[in-house]
Amino acid sequence: MSQRFDCFVIFAEMRTGSNFLEANLNAFDGLTCHGEAFNPHFIGYPNAQDILDITQEDRDRDPLGLVDRIRTGSDGLGGFRYFHDHDPRVLEPLLTDPRVAKIVLTRNPADSYISKKIAQATGQWKLTNVKKRKDALAHFDAEEFEAHLAELQDFQVRLLNGLQTTGQTAFYIAYEDLQDVAVMNGLAQWLGVAARLDSLNTALKRQNPQPTAEKVQNYEEMADSLARLDRFNLARTPNFEPRRGPVVPSYVAAAETPLLYMPIRSGPERAVKDWLAALDGVGTGKLVEKFNQGSLRAWKRDRPGHRSFTVIRHPLARAHDAFCSRILTTEKGGFQGIRKVLRRAHNFPIPEGEPGPDYDVNAHREAFTAWLAWVKANLNGQTAVRVDGHWATQAHCLQGMAEFTLPDMIVREDEMQAYLPALALQVGHDNPPDPQQVPNRAPFSLAQIYDDQIEALGREAYQRDYTMFGFDDWA
Repeated sequence: MSQRFDCFVIFAEMRTGSNFLEANLNAFDGLTCHGEAFNPHFIGYPNAQDILDITQEDRDRDPLGLVDRIRTGSDGLGGFRYFHDHDPRVLEPLLTDPRVAKIVLTRNPADSYISKKIAQATGQWKLTNVKKRKDALAHFDAEEFEAHLAELQDFQVRLLNGLQTTGQTAFYIAYEDLQDVAVMNGLAQWLGVAARLDSLNTALKRQNPQPTAEKVQNYEEMADSLARLDRFNLARTPNFEPRRGPVVPSYVAAAETPLLYMPIRSGPERAVKDWLAALDGVGTGKLVEKFNQGSLRAWKRDRPGHRSFTVIRHPLARAHDAFCSRILTTEKGGFQGIRKVLRRAHNFPIPEGEPGPDYDVNAHREAFTAWLAWVKANLNGQTAVRVDGHWATQAHCLQGMAEFTLPDMIVREDEMQAYLPALALQVGHDNPPDPQQVPNRAPFSLAQIYDDQIEALGREAYQRDYTMFGFDDWA
């Protein structure tokens, strides 16, 4: 036997043919599949008491202990079946371990859904004797099917991403391939087993071989519902931004009031920090900053009842702030390297140095429209320059935050006057001040250059933020 793998896992779902696949794998000398080892309702099989002397109670207490037992105590190469709703504690260790062979079994989701509905109606989940076959029609529920489909797709994406990020590959096998002995022998070869089969296990029979129209009582309704599904995801908003982390060091807490601000760059950061300082009558230098994940957890533990928040800004206003404070200026805080690239490689109409008297409102409008067009290309992965947090979509920034912790409240900049004091009242502040607007650093305001063209460019660049947060035209 090859030393490439120590054990294997079959990633499958109910009614995908996993019982048939297991039966055939167990027919190979040198392979042992132990059923649904991590099904939360039983261990291995519905009537089994243990797997290799590990009971369900033992498994629930130490799930990775069962993985190790299957790895070391099986007859030959051991493995098991794993579905999306099985014990989640073992999924990440399985995915990241290259010594665990991954077999991914798939089936047309509509077929597996119909098969499941029939099995639920008849109570017959396996068929070994055709004479004892029970018959029933499935009832198609569009809402239930869409939820079923979403679960399957989410799990498959997670598997694919886990394999990609760890440089692994899986053996993919479709339901239709299960009847092909050559495919089964190919799987055995991939697993490193020398044995081969001349024929397949015939004990298990296909339960519902008739056409779909003959298995579904409301087939026409099903056909109409499936026709409305966006099978190829044509309605999606393409997203090519790189994944973003939570950027915990940028978080800011009030000096005494248990409030945590999770800023999105190029938002109203100065105004919010000034307000946090004013809550406790201190300067901004007294705010708690430079968190890491450990110190932030400690801050949260020490302040029961704390609240966290972020503030989102209209995409156009945010793009204008990012342009003026990071690209247009040559002063401290500006991105001088990116500025040079934009001028040299993209012919950006901005002066070599700080804008002077000849940089008028028309020049500013021309430069900002060029910036919006470039941001669209940058967010679509079409430039060599990084996607910086100052102009990344706010939706993507929030997704990055969620990797560690989500804000309790997402406040829109134009609603800060109402919601920030209300948030302070929730944590026991008796008389919170109103937040004050802080003007952005810009030679000309957005209002001075705004028109329909700029709005259209902003929508093209930040379609995702406009859609996700319901932003209207900036004007």
